[in-house]
Amino acid sequence: MNIGYEAKRIFHNKTGLGNYSRDIIRILSNHYSNNSYFLYNPKKSDQLLFEANNNNVFEKLPSTKFTKKFKNYWRQKGIVNDLKKDNIVLFHGLSGELPVGLKKNNIKSIVTIHDLIFMRYPNLYSFFDRKIHYLKFKKAAEAADKIIAISQQTKEDIITYLNVDPCKVTVIYQGCHSVFKENYSELEKDEVLKRYTLPANFILNVGTIEERKNALTIVKSIKDIDTTLVLIGKETSYSKKIRDYIEDNNLGNKVLFLKGLTNKELAITYQLATLFIYPSIFEGFGIPIIEALYSKTPVITTKFGVFPEAGGPNSLYIDPNDSNELKEKIELLLENQSLRTEMIEKGFTFVQKFNDDVIALSMNEIYSKTLNLNL
Repeated sequence: MNIGYEAKRIFHNKTGLGNYSRDIIRILSNHYSNNSYFLYNPKKSDQLLFEANNNNVFEKLPSTKFTKKFKNYWRQKGIVNDLKKDNIVLFHGLSGELPVGLKKNNIKSIVTIHDLIFMRYPNLYSFFDRKIHYLKFKKAAEAADKIIAISQQTKEDIITYLNVDPCKVTVIYQGCHSVFKENYSELEKDEVLKRYTLPANFILNVGTIEERKNALTIVKSIKDIDTTLVLIGKETSYSKKIRDYIEDNNLGNKVLFLKGLTNKELAITYQLATLFIYPSIFEGFGIPIIEALYSKTPVITTKFGVFPEAGGPNSLYIDPNDSNELKEKIELLLENQSLRTEMIEKGFTFVQKFNDDVIALSMNEIYSKTLNLNL
């Protein structure tokens, strides 16, 4: 069976949507190797992602002078001619988009919608961006035979904001990269500690340093706690608020900003951390939470929205706007080793629901239902 994917983010996005897309291809090509997976990439990448280990994954580029020059046209419409030539029976839009003309050419389709944050928090987006996002997702949701939501929270938002029949939407959770599931030696951990001048004990936050991720609340919560906060992620204009607060309160020796770590270095840093804190206001899912749980690091995160889905029953939950509540939870865990141990053990058991084999089975089931096959 030949399955096609819109692959722009597979090859050209190193974070969120790119990680999700690469993981889906990696998982399916390994677990269902009898299928062929065609990745439709509008622009040649300088990296080989699957060729070395997979003989069932194929990168496909625009094939005519016109589509090479007008790449957006190819992604939105011209790609259908290539899908027909490649005998694609199912096309999966991995990031909320589908090309025009699939149904007319008898190609079944699935679209993954990750979140509708622009609908819930319109103040975080420009008017133009909100309109573009809405039209894109609305069109894809209407055209698709099936929709995948990456969480129950996202499913509810799709039904509410896009007016979609609930029967059309299936929740399939994300996983995370296998590097976060490895056990690393003390030597490897010591090398990371020294390379990034990390203290022996610290609390960790990972993610783009932007207003929605709400890292300032963590900084405020540790003001009077004897600990160090390590913030890992790309900085935005929101970082200035954090840095101004740090300077005004003489916290320069308590907050460390890091970026540019390799996946392995990041995974080791998770394992070195005493606690992981994620007080985001809203997410489609929250991959850093399950990265922490796989790393056997206790998690404190937001009490509403998607976060309990990702964190499970044994993480601790707070109001993300209440730095005092967060402070109390941090102090509780720093002082209570037995509670941390219990959270680590139960959290690691819970996170197995996001393993590759579970995701592969769920994906294969929705592909089969879409094609009316018994695979």
